Amino acid sequence: NPPLDDGSQPRTVVLVGPTGVGKTTTIAKLAARAKINEKRRVGLITLDTFRIAAVDQLEKYAEIIGLPLLVATNPRELEEAVEEFHAKKIDMVFIDSAGRSPRDELKMTELREFLSVLPDAEVHLVLSTTTHGKTILSTANRFSGIGFQKVILTKVDETISFGSLVNALVSIGRPVSFVTDGQNVPDDIVTSDPERLADLVL
Repeated sequence: NPPLDDGSQPRTVVLVGPTGVGKTTTIAKLAARAKINEKRRVGLITLDTFRIAAVDQLEKYAEIIGLPLLVATNPRELEEAVEEFHAKKIDMVFIDSAGRSPRDELKMTELREFLSVLPDAEVHLVLSTTTHGKTILSTANRFSGIGFQKVILTKVDETISFGSLVNALVSIGRPVSFVTDGQNVPDDIVTSDPERLADLVL
């Protein structure tokens, strides 16, 4: 799947997913790639004000990469932050959401409210390949209510077997946009393609 095609500008990319799958590190990698490799004007927004030091982590990445970072604590602030970036001619905005337990309906409703102010956003569900296939499928089913379009697979370097992952991905029925295989920013992330996914399994 072409993960960040040259569609309408400006673009807004949101990463969602359960806790502990590596969303913040992944969004730092994507933002760095967009700025360094694609010469984009990039902005970062974080919604993760719940996890201790979560804002500090992304703030450090933003400082190193040289990107502006805004914090939004409610949907209105998120809408205003995106509008502020667009007014500054930033053409790609990456949004890091807080990790959500898919079983926590209150938090999932809150996430839907955030996304409701961004109807044109490109939403990627981040899933760790260290998770059992059935759990991945259950997670994806619970996140399907927020309308994600693509999947990012993380922690490939920590995974031994990918067999059960195939069944989960087929059932999810969304294209895989990126695969990550380490903690290094902006490295250890590659665009997904059928041959690469087949190699992982075989």
